[in-house]
Amino acid sequence: MKDFSSEDKSPEYFYMGLYVLVGAGALMMAVGFFGCCGAMRESQCVLGSFFTCLLVIFAAEVTTGVFAFIGKGVAIRHVQTMYEEAYNDYLKDRGKGNGTLITFHSTFQCCGKESSEQVQPTCPKELLGHKNCIDEIEAIISVKLQLIGIVGIGIAGLTIFGMIFSMVLCCAIRNSRDVI
Repeated sequence: MKDFSSEDKSPEYFYMGLYVLVGAGALMMAVGFFGCCGAMRESQCVLGSFFTCLLVIFAAEVTTGVFAFIGKGVAIRHVQTMYEEAYNDYLKDRGKGNGTLITFHSTFQCCGKESSEQVQPTCPKELLGHKNCIDEIEAIISVKLQLIGIVGIGIAGLTIFGMIFSMVLCCAIRNSRDVI
């Protein structure tokens, strides 16, 4: 396992999430622009394209949510395995996994597995008492994924409202042209 505190960090791994978020933001800006242009020009074609884009985004949100829900246990086990590897590396060679263990302990505000005596130098100074890191990893990741799920449901709800309003506006434009 690679030491998180080493100086030879590869920046492309750390910025991958940033690139995905910037790309998603640019896509949403383009889709919003289609919606505004379609509403302003009263164009059924552009509003239909806006609806289709929102439908694809909604399908991607639902798919991502399902995979995140299914993969929750795998993610927790993966992080726990990473911790156990760093823990065992530290016990074998006190200097080898030191930075990784310090990062885990400060991030999750925990210390050790069964007891904190063996890894006490890597524990946060402000931590009072012993907290099992394996249990803390599971608890914190579960809470964070639950929060992400709630936000995802809210965004999916807004996407549904956008699809409904675009179709209502599209039908209203069609009906107003039939009257003229």
